[in-house]
Amino acid sequence: MSAAVGAVSTTKDVSFNAHLEEEHKNKGTNKVGVNYDEAEEIVPDEDEEEEPKLELDLGPQFSLKEQLEKDKDDESLRKWKEQLLGNVDVSAVGEKIEPEVKIVSLTIICQGRPDLILPIPFTADSKKSMFTLKEGSQYRLKFSFTVSNNIVSGLRYTNVVWKTGVRVENTKKMLGTYSPQQEPYTYELEEEITPSGLFARGTYSARTKFVDDDRKCYLDASYRFEIQKNWPTPH
Repeated sequence: MSAAVGAVSTTKDVSFNAHLEEEHKNKGTNKVGVNYDEAEEIVPDEDEEEEPKLELDLGPQFSLKEQLEKDKDDESLRKWKEQLLGNVDVSAVGEKIEPEVKIVSLTIICQGRPDLILPIPFTADSKKSMFTLKEGSQYRLKFSFTVSNNIVSGLRYTNVVWKTGVRVENTKKMLGTYSPQQEPYTYELEEEITPSGLFARGTYSARTKFVDDDRKCYLDASYRFEIQKNWPTPH
């Protein structure tokens, strides 16, 4: 599995536990009297929170095949393109301008536990938890995805988590820029620890998105999960 060069950055809200402690302090003081456990949860579009993008006229776009065939007699340009794109099979890229990214799998890796592979597309039952994690356990996320047609620029992953109507985590990760290839790319995030304690346990809702620099969205999925005192008993 190969990976293309790209900038890597992550931004997060404060930890789960800090949010949950604040939520506990404020429990019962909601002025509008909303019971978030019973109310339908509203999940805002995270893109609306971003600063407006400056629209730039970059001129006409070309398919990857056209880009590879342009200036093919220029030795310096040819070498630069080879360095940028690697071993791209020109016969497989087609002539489409828009890149296509397919998220093949999302996997939760916990030491000493079987890998938890989330089904794509996610379950249609938004009220049912997809998985359960043990409190205070170490885990990491792994993505697998394919890129076809053209180069995808600035692919990024966002994940927002709520508990009882309060946002407790907001992760944004720049994955990078990738050229088309037949083999899937894989990307692993840093290891994290699930929150622990009485107020950390319960049901969470989350929304995961993969978008590029052009704001083209390749996956937008909402789901629920649980954090409990112990791992679930195998069936």
